Amino acid sequence: MSPAGRRRRETVRMQAAELFEQNIKPPDVARRLRVSLKSAYLWQQMWRDGGVQALASRGPSGSRCRLSPRCLEKLAGYLEQGPAAHGWVEDQGWTASRVATLIGRKFHVSYSVSGATRLMHRLGFSPQVPARRAAERDEQAVSVWKEATWAEVKEPGRPAEATSASRTKQASPASRPGDAPGAAAPRS
Repeated sequence: MSPAGRRRRETVRMQAAELFEQNIKPPDVARRLRVSLKSAYLWQQMWRDGGVQALASRGPSGSRCRLSPRCLEKLAGYLEQGPAAHGWVEDQGWTASRVATLIGRKFHVSYSVSGATRLMHRLGFSPQVPARRAAERDEQAVSVWKEATWAEVKEPGRPAEATSASRTKQASPASRPGDAPGAAAPRS
């Protein structure tokens, strides 16, 4: 959540505290401030236990980044260098798994694959999904097969006049445009 969003929410909680000081009940507070009844009761309990300070914003939620701003700059530089500069020569895509490994190697910090993905997005990069192909795949043999054999094996498509908008029901002769049931054939 943005700092402005946190300030807006804190303002609503402070308004609730003012209403609680006036002995206004949580259902009325919820209706006036357009918040859930559950939030109003929770805020009342927090206000009773710790006063107005208990309703103050605690800052951004979630865990803190385990890399310092300087390390984040270095990581961005490493990502710009590309995977080959760091030992991955088979293709030039940064996968989240590779980035998590790179972070571990360079900064001695463990990141999960999903954490590395979020960190990449934060730095303006997007992880690439590796192509899942068999290691034994022979690209030249595949292209020769496509050119020579596929043309012979492939069945021709349906004729244009036999099409239907429905994927499950074929067009019947009576339902084609211009063919009304019982209509006489045009005269010449």
